[in-house]
Amino acid sequence: MSDWLPTASLEAIKARAELLGTVRAFFDARKVLEVDTPQLAHFGVSDPHIQCIPVPGYGYLQSSPEYHMKRLLAAGSGPIYQTCKAFRDGEAGGRHNPEFTMLEWYRPGFALKELIDECLALLAELFPDACRQHYRFRSLFLQATGLDPLTATDEALRKCAEHHGAPAGLEKTAAVDYLMATQVETTLPVDQLSVVSDFPGWAAALAQTHEDSDGALVARRFEIYYRGLELANGYQELTDPQEQSRRFQQDNAVRKQQGFPPMAPDTHLLAAMNHGLPDCSGVAMGVERLLMAQQKAGRIDQVISFPMDRA
Repeated sequence: MSDWLPTASLEAIKARAELLGTVRAFFDARKVLEVDTPQLAHFGVSDPHIQCIPVPGYGYLQSSPEYHMKRLLAAGSGPIYQTCKAFRDGEAGGRHNPEFTMLEWYRPGFALKELIDECLALLAELFPDACRQHYRFRSLFLQATGLDPLTATDEALRKCAEHHGAPAGLEKTAAVDYLMATQVETTLPVDQLSVVSDFPGWAAALAQTHEDSDGALVARRFEIYYRGLELANGYQELTDPQEQSRRFQQDNAVRKQQGFPPMAPDTHLLAAMNHGLPDCSGVAMGVERLLMAQQKAGRIDQVISFPMDRA
């Protein structure tokens, strides 16, 4: 029996330590405060795409430190970052493990472009030979599929997704997500840091929205891809507590449709936002994804000492 052995090589384990050292030095040089928030808390996220792991009698293992970090921002912390464990139910496979490491940071006063520039500055230290390119979601999707994701009919998007292997009957948003993952992302050059921004308004999550030049609702949100991996997901953060409450309700309506249990709105977060969340941008990066890209690893268990099946 060798199940007691780590699945990551010693080289990968050392690379993790070096990466975390680079991250800490990067933020120390920029006077961004390192913080620590709970991994077990009363509330979980309402996002229908994320399922929290409940701990009966206590609440939920946290899928992200976002809610707590925003409470720190509302309390006057200034710019903050942390690396922490995060947990998501049902996420397992070549690129996912139910427990993983997340790097997340927030910049009060930063517009989204400034945060993108800071992300690219950090990634330049981790991937010094990579070039970079910026795309708008809408034009990138149109180029890859021949369909405008904001104006194409539900039927056209569904048929396109089914043509490429999606299950029958997907709703528009699910069809767009499927095509983005299977057809659009695969067109991005492997050794290029690809920044994709202006996601459809329905994909805003906790980002602000605005109308683009054509009058379509888009999210102030970006993602960065490299070597076939999504490395970063960033927002111009929503600061309106009424809109946040509406999105909690909207998420729970979708969760009900999809057969997931409702999630109680985080009253602590809403209270913090009522007190006053400063204008800010925030971003999350998966540390294992960064390591996979650095190590050119094909599976996440190559950069985790003990993945779930050996934990």
